[in-house]
Order: sequence, then C-alpha cells, then structure tokens
Amino acid sequence: MRTVTYPAKFEFLNEIRDFVAEVARDGGFDDKEIYSVQLAADEAASNIIEHAYEGVADGQIELTCEMCGAELIISMQDHGKSFDSKKVKKPNLKVGLSERQIGGLGIYLMRKLMDEVKYRSSGTGNLLTMIKRKG
Repeated sequence: MRTVTYPAKFEFLNEIRDFVAEVARDGGFDDKEIYSVQLAADEAASNIIEHAYEGVADGQIELTCEMCGAELIISMQDHGKSFDSKKVKKPNLKVGLSERQIGGLGIYLMRKLMDEVKYRSSGTGNLLTMIKRKG
C-alpha cells in the first residue's frame, strides 16, 4: 500500500495521475486500463478540489493506492464538505450540450471507468474508494 498526501489544488492533478499510473503499471495493468484509472482519479480529485474544498485554500487529499490480487484499490480521503453521491442525478447524455444540466458527469465517468465506486461521508470529511480489476 502506498499513500501520498497532495495539496487540493488543480496544479497537482498531473502528480496524482502519475502516481496512480505507476501503481497500476507495477500491478500489471495495460495502457488502456491505466488511462481509465488515471481519468477516474483526475475526475475524483477535481471534484474534491472544486466541491469539497470550495473556498478552502489549504485543503489536502490523502491518496492511497494498493494492489489486492488482481484489483487496484484507489482511495481518496478529504476533510472538506460532506458529500452524498446519491443526490447527484445521472446526466442525460441524449440531449445536446447546450441543454445538459451542469454537474454529475465526473461521477458518471468514474462509475463507467471503474468496476466499483464507493463513497462514505462523515463529520470530518469524505472517503472515496474506487476499484479496477485487471481485464
């Protein structure tokens, strides 16, 4: 298990993507799978930065990646505003871009790219866990 803490700032997204890719590559994932986990991690971290830490200058994201058999487990812990994923509506992808409701696409992508996505909120923050199984 490898854990790194990053400042919750958009300029650290490259480092987050690189860290996730390195663990996935070491775990035997192919390039397509690595791209998927990088995109899911990018969306997750972006949501934390934009929503959980909205208006907070010194937020932190604790990122843990580990291989458990054929599964890559990515966990992101924040101490920002609580989040209830059940309140986010599934985006309507059939309507034109100008007619779409803003928001929800990042969660949709995470769920499509990963095999499992779990959220847990408490009074002290949020824990997002995403699991990708080797193809």
